[in-house]
Amino acid sequence: MNPVLALAAKDLRLLTRHRGDLFFVLAWPVVLAVLFGMIFAAPPEGRSPLGIALADEDDTDGSRAFAARLAKTSGLEVASVGRAEAEALVRQGKRVAWVALVPGFGEAAANPFGGHAPGVEIGIDPTRKAEAAMLEGLLAREAAAGLQERLSDREASRRMVADALARLRYAPPWSPERKRNERFLAELDRWLAEAPPDGNGGVALQPLAVVKKAATADRRGPGSSFEFTFPQGMLWGLLACAANFAIGLVKERTSGTLGRLLTAPLTRRQILLGKALACFLAMIAVEALLVAVGVLGFGVRPTSWPLLAAAGLAAAAAFTGIMMVLAVVGETEQSASGAAWATLLVLAMLGGGMVPLFVMPGWMLTASGVSPAKWAILAFEGALWRGFSPAEMAVPLGLLVAIGAGGLVLGTRLFRTH
Repeated sequence: MNPVLALAAKDLRLLTRHRGDLFFVLAWPVVLAVLFGMIFAAPPEGRSPLGIALADEDDTDGSRAFAARLAKTSGLEVASVGRAEAEALVRQGKRVAWVALVPGFGEAAANPFGGHAPGVEIGIDPTRKAEAAMLEGLLAREAAAGLQERLSDREASRRMVADALARLRYAPPWSPERKRNERFLAELDRWLAEAPPDGNGGVALQPLAVVKKAATADRRGPGSSFEFTFPQGMLWGLLACAANFAIGLVKERTSGTLGRLLTAPLTRRQILLGKALACFLAMIAVEALLVAVGVLGFGVRPTSWPLLAAAGLAAAAAFTGIMMVLAVVGETEQSASGAAWATLLVLAMLGGGMVPLFVMPGWMLTASGVSPAKWAILAFEGALWRGFSPAEMAVPLGLLVAIGAGGLVLGTRLFRTH
């Protein structure tokens, strides 16, 4: 057997015999990918309902009818409680906002011509502007729907007009507003009296006519959370392999195993190539395992299998080169372990191993360009969900191969000086 292949096979067998190392190289990246994919998974029907605490301080038929209408609203999840409990739920983060129907709500809702709108108080974090606007829109929509329902009934509309006219008698006789309102309400009552008595003769108001059209946006992001967590999982598998083999090489050097190998008919170059080949093959195995789990178990669908294979090979080559450099950083096994993981964690943080690339702020995305982890994840994502063309993949693949070759050459030269 070729000496390089024999040495690589030896290192892979040693990896399988150490269950702790094998777990962190193979199983732990899968656990991370699945766990974070489930954490970041969106609700099955998109945005989850807005959780609010509703306090009905009016407690009339009108306020209870409005509260029942809110409870049926698809965009809200309503908990009916008292004012103090509602405020406490929001402070504790269990509800997004609280809504209070103030005293007089029902009376004002029953008399839309009385000049006073039904009163509602909202408590919400001022920084949550989107949720506040959404809540106000939903409250206004349900209030308008309730008003339309009452006005569409002719008899109910006439009763509201009569009540408004009765209230106007208390206004000063010389008030110009009283005369205008009386004239308007009298004409409205006359119109309602002449409307068909079939229940549909009320005031039909439609502030806005909305026609929905199907509009499919171009796919710009991952189809599911697993499509960006599995590239992260593959990165952590590469990091674990690089650290494990770098520490193993230092251990062989300090324990005398490397010296004994050099007494055999083997060259220093063959020993280092055997170690690099074992690391490269272990990385390919980790990537293949994660892709298989993602495709078979979590619906990950690569846009290009050939480009994904190229990304896996290039990323494995890059981190194999990094492993060779890390193997000569520490003089002892402990110092090599600390230096290796410290370096790899910084590369992971900068390169998207903890925060997905597509949600990074602009400055951080620019700074991440110095990390090989960024180009590895970009290559994985380009083949999985970004839909990169071969030309677009050329940059990350080329950089990864260059990093791997440079690391292999530099590590081999530095190793000779030890």
